[in-house]
Formats: sequence, C-alpha cells, structure tokens
Amino acid sequence: MNRHLKQLAGVGFAALLGGWSVSAMAADVSKSPEVEETGKLTVANTIDFAPFEYLDADGKPTGIIIELAGEVAKLVDAELDVQRTPFPSMIPGLAAGRFKIAWETFSANPDRLKQVDFVMFIKAGIAASTSPEKKDEFTGELPLCGKRVGVSAGSASDFLVDKLTAECTEKGLEPIDKSVFNSSTDIIQAVLADRVDARMDDATASSYFEVTSKGQLVVLPTLYDVAPLGLAIAKDDKPTADMMVSALSALFENGTYKSILEKYGMGAYAIKEPYFVGDMEALRAE
Repeated sequence: MNRHLKQLAGVGFAALLGGWSVSAMAADVSKSPEVEETGKLTVANTIDFAPFEYLDADGKPTGIIIELAGEVAKLVDAELDVQRTPFPSMIPGLAAGRFKIAWETFSANPDRLKQVDFVMFIKAGIAASTSPEKKDEFTGELPLCGKRVGVSAGSASDFLVDKLTAECTEKGLEPIDKSVFNSSTDIIQAVLADRVDARMDDATASSYFEVTSKGQLVVLPTLYDVAPLGLAIAKDDKPTADMMVSALSALFENGTYKSILEKYGMGAYAIKEPYFVGDMEALRAE
C-alpha cells in the first residue's frame, strides 16, 4: 500500500486502550506463550493510515485494524497494547524479535517472505469513483473506455489507466481520456466540478472518502489489481500464527469482522476467511 509515513519513535499506547480490556467471556481461541505469560496482546502499528488506523478527535487510536485487534484481545483474554512503530521498521523489528505481531495491510512478496510470514485478513486494489449522477454511465466489461479519468502523477493508477486504454483500443472502444494531477484532493475537486468523469485511486481510500464525504463520490464496483493483504508475524512463529488465524476465524464466523469493515465503508474488501501465508504459493485469488 502507498502511504506517507511520519518517522515516529515507538511508543506504547496501552494506557489509551484501556477500554479494550477483556471480560471473562473470552472465546476458546489458542493463545501464544507470550500472551499467556504477559496477559497482553502487543501489536506494532503506525496509527497513521486511515481508515485502518488513526487517532480520533480525543487522541485515541481507532480504525479497522485497531478495532479488530481489540476484538482479538478479548478472545484471548488479554489487554491490547499497540506499539506505535514506523512502517519501515516493522519487518526488521519482527525479524529481530522486538515484537511478535506487526498489524498493517502488508502485501506478500518473495523478499518479505524471506523474513516474515503473514495472516491475510482483507483484500484491496484500485477502483474508480464518480459522482452519484454519473454512476449508471459506467457499464460493460471496460466501463472506463471513453471516459475522462483523473489520476495522481506516477501512481499505480496512472499506469493502470494506460494499460486499460490499450485494452479499450484493442477492442475497438474509445480510449480513456487521462488527466494527471499532483494530489488526490485535486482529482476529487475535478470530479465534483465535472472536469473529469471519474478518479482512479487506491480502493480502500476511495471507499473511505465515499463514507466521510457522505456520498459526494461513489465507488464503482469493478476492482483492478486485486490482492490479499495481511498482518505480519516473525518467520516460523507457529504459536502466534495459530493464535491470530483462530481468533480472526472466530470474528469472521460471528459477524464482527464484516460489521467492522462495513462501519468504515470497507465491506467490499472482505475475504472469505483468514489464512496463513508462509510462501507465495499459499496466496489465494479472492
């Protein structure tokens, strides 16, 4: 995922998260030795990538990942302790044993899998957004053909639109009229002012804007370059992997997972079940 990260020193947020302390009604989910010994579920997280993690108006961590982590803590009868950690430090931190779980939206690749394993819990991709009035104009197998589409310069969306344009022309359809902007905000304003018909951006960010803007733009249903995303754990740490897969499985089964995603407008990015990835062959097409 693309993100702009602040270089922040790691600092514990257990005090802010006291509300996540669990009841005696914890479900029957396996615990790692560390959780059993400390009574804490410690998670490294940037707290800097809405809607997955951010500080609310009261300065407390919230978001999809924070809420899911809180529910996992309840299931393992532990206190959630979020350690604020810069994203580039997470995989090295896991490899060095500084923490057991780095919960972000990691994509799996061969280089990362040399150092860590993953538990996949969501999917994402690239999506187009348009005004509610124009939504029904986007139809067919290639709905963007012949449309004016705004992208951020040099982004994955920029290159994707070039690829889609080639597909349009190969099928005898009108090419996409691409406009390049310096920021997502500029693209949003261009759509609202009818200078372009749609914007292409990260699907999760687009869905979050749909919710926070109260529907000024709506996300079209087609997802491009879809890939599973997961939390990271140290290589070959089976007890932690088993704990996270079993806990997340319980949240998938009881509806908590889907409810949290839908709260943030992310229901379209749910996967069927959480699963462990120790090598590239384990990745599933969702």
